[in-house]
Amino acid sequence: MSTNTVDNKRKVTTRRLVEMKQRGEKISMLTAYDYWSAKIIDAAGVDCILVGDSASNVMAGNVTTLPITLDQMIYHGKSVIRGVERALVVVDMPFGSYQGNSKEALASAIRIMKEAHAEAVKMEGGSEIRESIERILCAGIPVMGHLGLTPQSINKFGTYSVRAREEQEAEKLLEDARMLDDIGCFAIVLEKIPAELATRVAAEVSIPVIGIGAGGGVDGQVLVTHDMLGLTQGFSPRFLRRYANLSEVMHDAVSRYVEDVKQCDFPSETEQY
Repeated sequence: MSTNTVDNKRKVTTRRLVEMKQRGEKISMLTAYDYWSAKIIDAAGVDCILVGDSASNVMAGNVTTLPITLDQMIYHGKSVIRGVERALVVVDMPFGSYQGNSKEALASAIRIMKEAHAEAVKMEGGSEIRESIERILCAGIPVMGHLGLTPQSINKFGTYSVRAREEQEAEKLLEDARMLDDIGCFAIVLEKIPAELATRVAAEVSIPVIGIGAGGGVDGQVLVTHDMLGLTQGFSPRFLRRYANLSEVMHDAVSRYVEDVKQCDFPSETEQY
């Protein structure tokens, strides 16, 4: 059983994440897509909650993150926000809502902030989406960057393997990270890149770097909640640590319920009016 207690109930903001990096305090981040899971995760002391477009996979059963829409992300964002008191809530901008058109990107970000009551947005990519990021930042909307393995580009990559192993791609990632820092992003997610490179990025930028499959030399870690709780099966990358096996717990509970109903054991005399 965890001994973690949330001594500091003060609301986490983008500024507080930067302060955590400055004093060497690691940042914890998990995903949430609904009210009750967000409420539990927030109460457990997570610093940042990501309403990820991974909802497309774990909530809707899609193979990739691409099918999820802006309206669906806003719906999930609204649900999460209602359950959170302390953590910073960041909502992913879905595929097609910001690439190629900076005006459309700003309109999408404004909808997320106004309708979902989000506190920041996350965008995948570097120099190729700079104009969209800058336009959103100019509107006063905090942006978290995302480099390395960017799942919205899976059809371009053709694989979920580790990115930036080659010198040219690694240098491009470093340049993009510096750019995101320079133009005003408040944090960067680095996904599935060599740990040595991720450590270098974290050392060279002033903003927090949060890793998923990027080693321990960064400023924080993020996992998909359904993965770390063992709700998803058949997905076991090296970077994943499972803290529970809720799939087994749920299966056992449902099986016992079915058996009790079939055997007329539920409800008992004390469970009826």
